[in-house]
Amino acid sequence: MTVIPGTTGARLGLKRGGIEIRQAFTYWPDLAQTLALPVLSVAVLLLLRGHHLSGTAFSLGSLTLPGLLGANIVVGALFGVSMQISPDREDGTLLRAKAIPSGMSAYVLGKVLLTGATTLVGAVVLLIVGPLAFPGVAVSAAGWLTLLWVLLLGLLACVCLGVTIGALLPRPDFVGLMLLPVAAITAISGIFYPITHLPGWLQATGQVFPMYWMGLGLRAALLPPAMRAVELNGQWRLPDVLLVLVLWSAAGLAAAPPVLRRMARKESGARVAARRERAMLRAT
Repeated sequence: MTVIPGTTGARLGLKRGGIEIRQAFTYWPDLAQTLALPVLSVAVLLLLRGHHLSGTAFSLGSLTLPGLLGANIVVGALFGVSMQISPDREDGTLLRAKAIPSGMSAYVLGKVLLTGATTLVGAVVLLIVGPLAFPGVAVSAAGWLTLLWVLLLGLLACVCLGVTIGALLPRPDFVGLMLLPVAAITAISGIFYPITHLPGWLQATGQVFPMYWMGLGLRAALLPPAMRAVELNGQWRLPDVLLVLVLWSAAGLAAAPPVLRRMARKESGARVAARRERAMLRAT
């Protein structure tokens, strides 16, 4: 019987993702960490009740809801995955994955599933609280469909980008250095607000990254048609959103496993054992 490598990687990835999801939702510290950002986002939404955009009857909280959804995905996918890769490298998880056929592809798929499950929990919480807190928020059937594919593609693109960045970082303590550049990119990418008020060169820079297109797609799904007037060209540009997110997702899925394999080639059992010994010495 012929075994197709891609099929093996997918099967291993699904199994790995299922195990990690079960651990994340049954171990209370991980569950608390998963719910921390959504709970904070809900608190922000509730604080905005009763506030409206200047000169309009449109709720400020309704305008903030797409941005909070996008921020949950960026933080969970980019930072969450990057912070998971360093411990996996330290304890030998990546070294073991390298030794298994299609192990790196399975590792990436497992992280996509884990991050997707934990991040989508936060999205569901916000989508339940948002309409309850702001009765004016009403999403059509087409809006729910748009929301679904934007969330899934945006999540996939950000997870793969997070895996690639995490694999390129030389040491675990470099993860914190990601905060400033990623925050800067997010700030100019229009997740929280349209970028039409930024200088032209910043608008062009922001549109390079998937965060802009994810934010645009989320606003198209959740905000009324009149709000598209503040976007570039006064349009939601959903075909462009779909194309860019698909390209980023495909590029990430192609790039992440080779980058991980390159990082894992530098690992050995002796290096992992030495790191464990150093960690034990620090603990004592």
